[in-house]
Amino acid sequence: MSLIAVEEALRRILDGVSPLAEESVPLTKANGRALARDLAALRQQPPFTASAMDGYAVRAADAATAGAELSVIGDSVAGRGFDRPIAAGEAVRIFTGAPLPEGSNSILIQENARRDGDRVTVLEPPAEAQFVRCAGLDFNIGDILLKAPARIDYRAIALAASMGYAEMPVVRRPIVAVVPTGDELVLPGEEPGPDQIFASNQVGVCALAETLGAEALDLGIARDNLPSLAEKIKTAIERKADILVTLGGASVGDHDLVQEALGLEGMALDFWRIAMRPGKPLMFGSIGPMRVLGLPGNPVSSLVCAKLFLAPLLLRHLGLPAEAATAVKTARLGASLGANDRRQDYIRAALTRGDDGEPVITPFALQDSSMLERFTNAGGLIVRPPDAEALEAGAPVEYLPLP
Repeated sequence: MSLIAVEEALRRILDGVSPLAEESVPLTKANGRALARDLAALRQQPPFTASAMDGYAVRAADAATAGAELSVIGDSVAGRGFDRPIAAGEAVRIFTGAPLPEGSNSILIQENARRDGDRVTVLEPPAEAQFVRCAGLDFNIGDILLKAPARIDYRAIALAASMGYAEMPVVRRPIVAVVPTGDELVLPGEEPGPDQIFASNQVGVCALAETLGAEALDLGIARDNLPSLAEKIKTAIERKADILVTLGGASVGDHDLVQEALGLEGMALDFWRIAMRPGKPLMFGSIGPMRVLGLPGNPVSSLVCAKLFLAPLLLRHLGLPAEAATAVKTARLGASLGANDRRQDYIRAALTRGDDGEPVITPFALQDSSMLERFTNAGGLIVRPPDAEALEAGAPVEYLPLP
């Protein structure tokens, strides 16, 4: 099977993917979720004409001159308004958020008034409607205020509550089952043998999936034998995972059994190997409705591929724009780059600001796909198309941000 281009691989991975089913969650559980459909206000806000300041509710005509005196006939407080109309020459003590009494049309703020018993003197006349919040000032019943697709944040949650919602319709979280593979792996905290390393890819991939709104299932390490791999694959199917991510073992070595194990469990292989660096031995297929991504075992290759392919797939499942995961920016190159070969390069680089305040991106000298430290400290990945010509320092270049 020949190498395919990154863009073609992503197109095939996303082909036919639809948002998952809608479910309803309390506002307290909605933060970070994907809104499933538009929401219209169930009530107008404010639901009544209210005061924006502490002071006195008056008829503007009665308080039109400095020195005018009005009779204070009661109070209007938030949650408990004054229960009858005011007449000429009357005022009602009012507090912020309280409903205006019928007949009043302005607020004489307390800084511009002098109170003496049940009389109040106007020191500075208010204009009509001054410091008055009209009913529906913010929104009215039926106004569509929250539109899908969108990621729900603290502002949307507060607005939904103000609109009258106790729960929000959200897209079900995609379930991502993650299986690291290899006899050389042990979990962090365990004692490694002389020829073993700590498994790191699965925790990084799970964290990325959860950051994007998925439910991540770390199914544990599969050893380099078909029964162990089959057990993990069957567990992913039983757990109704939407996506199965395998890590390592998808190449062509004698101990790379992942593709064979997936085939024995019914995987229809779509493609294997991509014209990119790092991440060439990436595999994609499906087992029934479950999509399968076989990511490389090298840590940086694994995480770069997760960023480029798993992230857009998760966003598409959530009904959010998949292209947001791979949107590039432009910066000035901080060091020269040689010509590229036929594979698309993703080069770890430091992101800084030049003296003019514009972004400058400088590739790290070493790009070995096992070096996680460089990836962790990279501000972005310089994207070099296949067969790109050499570039000198200062040339504009596209990069994929790593926030």
